[in-house]
Amino acid sequence: MFNIEEELKKLPAKPGVYLMHDKKDAIIYVGKAISLKNRVRQYFQSSRRVTPKIQQMISHIDHFEYIITDSEVEALVLENNLIKEHLPKYNTMLKDDKTYPFIRATVYEDYPRLIYCRQQKKDKSRYFGPFTSQGTAKNAIEMAQKIYHVRTCNRALPKDEGKQRPCLNYHIKQCDAPCQGYISKEEYRKNFDKALKLLEGDYREVIEVLQEKMQKASENLEFEDAANYRDLIESVKKVEIRQKITDFGGVDRDIIAVASTNEEAVVQVFFVREGKMIGRDHFYLKGIGGDGNDEILQAFVKQFYAGTPFIPREVMVEYEIQDSHLIEEWLTQRRGSKVSVIVPQKGQKERLMELAHKNAAMVLTQDSEKIRREEERTSGAMAQICGWMGIEEVLRIESYDISNINGFQSVGSMVVFENGKPKKSDYRKFRIKTVQGPDDYASMEEVLSRRFQHGLEERKNLKEKDWNTDLGSFTRFPDLIMMDGGKGQVHIAQQVLDKLGLAIPVCGMVKDDKHRTRGLFFQEREIPIETDSEGFHLMTRIQDEVHRFAIEYHRSLRSKTQVRSILDDIPGIGEKRRKALMRYFKELEKIRDASVEELAQVDTMNERAAKQVYEFFHNNRQSSAFIEEEK
Repeated sequence: MFNIEEELKKLPAKPGVYLMHDKKDAIIYVGKAISLKNRVRQYFQSSRRVTPKIQQMISHIDHFEYIITDSEVEALVLENNLIKEHLPKYNTMLKDDKTYPFIRATVYEDYPRLIYCRQQKKDKSRYFGPFTSQGTAKNAIEMAQKIYHVRTCNRALPKDEGKQRPCLNYHIKQCDAPCQGYISKEEYRKNFDKALKLLEGDYREVIEVLQEKMQKASENLEFEDAANYRDLIESVKKVEIRQKITDFGGVDRDIIAVASTNEEAVVQVFFVREGKMIGRDHFYLKGIGGDGNDEILQAFVKQFYAGTPFIPREVMVEYEIQDSHLIEEWLTQRRGSKVSVIVPQKGQKERLMELAHKNAAMVLTQDSEKIRREEERTSGAMAQICGWMGIEEVLRIESYDISNINGFQSVGSMVVFENGKPKKSDYRKFRIKTVQGPDDYASMEEVLSRRFQHGLEERKNLKEKDWNTDLGSFTRFPDLIMMDGGKGQVHIAQQVLDKLGLAIPVCGMVKDDKHRTRGLFFQEREIPIETDSEGFHLMTRIQDEVHRFAIEYHRSLRSKTQVRSILDDIPGIGEKRRKALMRYFKELEKIRDASVEELAQVDTMNERAAKQVYEFFHNNRQSSAFIEEEK
């Protein structure tokens, strides 16, 4: 038995990380401390004033554990890792998990390239970015290639020089074919260096060169070339306009501001690279629970820079944050040079911070209504369905369907909705093994039995606290099963659950004579529902999704069977001959109707194989009937 008072006495006065657990052993909060003894004891002191969120968290603590570290910086890193791993309920969490694109310049190569990438590695390359969107990075690469003819191939040059013909880019005058030796290393490097200056933001020289080329092409009546140069100039100018906000300091810095309500927050980040603002992005945080803006910023900075590869020289924040000196030390270690965390007080930096705050507030205002509507159609709809049925909170719904054509290739589908949203990673398909013919009840019994038996087998090897983790889609059991049908389907599901000793609520989505949902069948009675409600719309989405998933799986099996059972089951016809026949005739009907002589003309076929195909189709009525059905 865990005695909190006794365990508090054992806490060491050393830096480390503490993990708060609830009665189910779930981790509900992760924190760090320069002294575990002092920090953890504070949570259980009645005299200490805390926010409502922390007070609620404390009321759910059943026991805690801790990990000692050598320094507070190590504790900071470990705290970030554990928060990302366990997603504790009472930590302020960064919703977005974005990685930003970079442009990698392979300057160490004889004929260097520009490559789009998502990670900045410690190699001999030079990196530009991060860019705020994939399109921006790829457009920059494309512009450099068009203007300075930077190669796009991955050939090992000059070793592979002349081994292959030049690619299309050479013929459309976007590459000088270094693969053929048509340009020297020195000349290519000169052009590549200009491309690097373009990526650094030096647009003036590029525009002057392009204007000169456009003028010359126009004078020579080469109007198509002149138009291409004109378009390139416009592209460069658009990029230049996006770069017009400058900081004049030539420093890499991030400018971070926050806008918040009691329940949600938006953090806006301006990315300034070498004195130019290259873009911006916003991030949502959940689990605010009355935290102050300084606490929100502190949580954001730690989680954001734990996941991004690029660390700027300056991190400007709207409010003073508690661990700024510690975060500076940590970021300095990550960057490899001094990083400063500062709060701007005056001048252009303060104006940029005000602009960032206005953007954060605008996003929060505009999206709050969108977020509210999304909650109504998801978690709100789930709550509405629970209210109709008189059951407690439902987080996970599973729904099942059977699909077949006259009993042929019966399949089952399982779809999962969590918090009112489809969780496609947990969808599962079942190929019916024990049922012959069109028996939907027996097929459903097989599907449900296999699903829950599999889940029970997985649970045998796990502790109970792990049953609701994402260790496997079968390990997690639903809070509610929604059958696409009425009393009969519900009874089948209940029989399976009773046999396996499981207590999971089951309801049926009952349809009227026009195949439209009219109510819910639950506990031997039909419950009427409001057809203009969000709960009804969610039920419709679940029905549509389970139908779609089943039908798509059945269609894919029919497609494979059409090719396999008809051709691969013919003696002497293997994969190569099957593909050759399909390439030549295109359609199965034409193969069926072909003569022996026509079949023998196909590559890889001989007269014996042709006779076997011919006899198979003309002596096998079932194969011909199947083709007609598929048509």
